[in-house]
This record gives sequence, C-alpha cells and structure tokens, in this order.
Amino acid sequence: MLSLTRFDDPKLEAIIETMFLAAHADGDFGDEERAHFTRSVESLTDARLTGEPLRELVARIEAHLAESSRDVRLATIKERLPAGKPREIALSLAIRLMAADGIVRTSERELILEAADVLEIPRDVAADMVRDVGK
Repeated sequence: MLSLTRFDDPKLEAIIETMFLAAHADGDFGDEERAHFTRSVESLTDARLTGEPLRELVARIEAHLAESSRDVRLATIKERLPAGKPREIALSLAIRLMAADGIVRTSERELILEAADVLEIPRDVAADMVRDVGK
C-alpha cells in the first residue's frame, strides 16, 4: 500500500488537495464520499493526518476553492509538487478516489484530463492510470 509519510507538509497538502478536487469533480461531496476521502487520507498518511488537523486542512482547501477556480487550484498544486512521480502519485490517488464508486463520470474524466495537462502528465499516462485503477 502506498504511504505518503515521506512527503513534507506542502507536498502532502498538495496531494490531498488533488484528491479533494477529485472528490468534488462530480459536484457531490456527501457524507459517504467525505467519509471515504477521510479514511483514504488517514490510511495514506499512516494516521499522521487525522481528526481535527485533517478537518482544518479540508476547511482550508474548501475556502481556497471557494475563492478561486479549479484551474487556479491545480496551478498551485503544480507549484507545490515537483514534476514526475509526486505529480503522478497525486493524479493516481485522485483517480482512485473518483473510481471508488465503480463509475468515472464525464465531469470526473474532465478533471483527470485537466489535471494531467496542468501537472504536465501525458494524457496517455493518465488514461493508463484510469484503465489500471480497476486492476
């Protein structure tokens, strides 16, 4: 299982924000999806980020998203994550979160392509990530 414990706070928060954008891609972030998101983050961080600190981070991410567009948020994620593997990890985790309900909706596919472009991940690599998520 992948662990995000080796990432410093800015990189970790960028990865989590990418996952959060994925969770919001279909316009619905209900209790069940929020619980799945929280469990995923807690597991991936080996409980380094849980409880109130995680709630505070999510509130901060929600506030940033309310103040600016998804494009702007993706650009800030790009600034915080070095090219290559860290960005691919962020997109891969976002795709896994979107696919958790068994369906990748059109709005979610749009986010995948948009994120891949901004994060400078080739679209064919992103497409492979989507394909491989069910394996």
